[in-house]
Amino acid sequence: MSIRIIVKEPDPVLRELAKEVTKFNANLQKLLKDMAETMYDAEGVGLAAPQIGISKRVIVVDVGDENGLVEMVNPVIVEQEGEQLGPEGCLSIPNLNGDVLRADRIVVTGQDSSGQSFTVEATGYFARAFQHEVDHLNGILFTDLAESIYDISERARKGGE
Repeated sequence: MSIRIIVKEPDPVLRELAKEVTKFNANLQKLLKDMAETMYDAEGVGLAAPQIGISKRVIVVDVGDENGLVEMVNPVIVEQEGEQLGPEGCLSIPNLNGDVLRADRIVVTGQDSSGQSFTVEATGYFARAFQHEVDHLNGILFTDLAESIYDISERARKGGE
């Protein structure tokens, strides 16, 4: 396993429509492990393959709750309901956060590393993280959706005002 370099905005891969995965093999399994290791090393709660320069429909999410690490290939949000407005940041856009309106409950279908289909129902923060990562697969960044954007490094310098 290895920690990969996280690409930063304005890298063009972050704006691409990621390609569907059709080969479920050892390379995919290594990619998923590397993505999880990279996410944890960067202290993130989610990572999409485009964020490490790979235009494939692969995500990992771990918000630190009972769901643990979820690895999903070719995720599709098939249901969404409710609304939540909350802060988001992104490993590919350091020092910026924004308030983004998201669905409060979603159902996501996808595949595991061996190609088996599975479904996840997510609410709250877990749902927010999934939506953020699926957006990455479609070339959408949180800054495209944010109602407000703020520089968190500037807030820290001012004493958290």
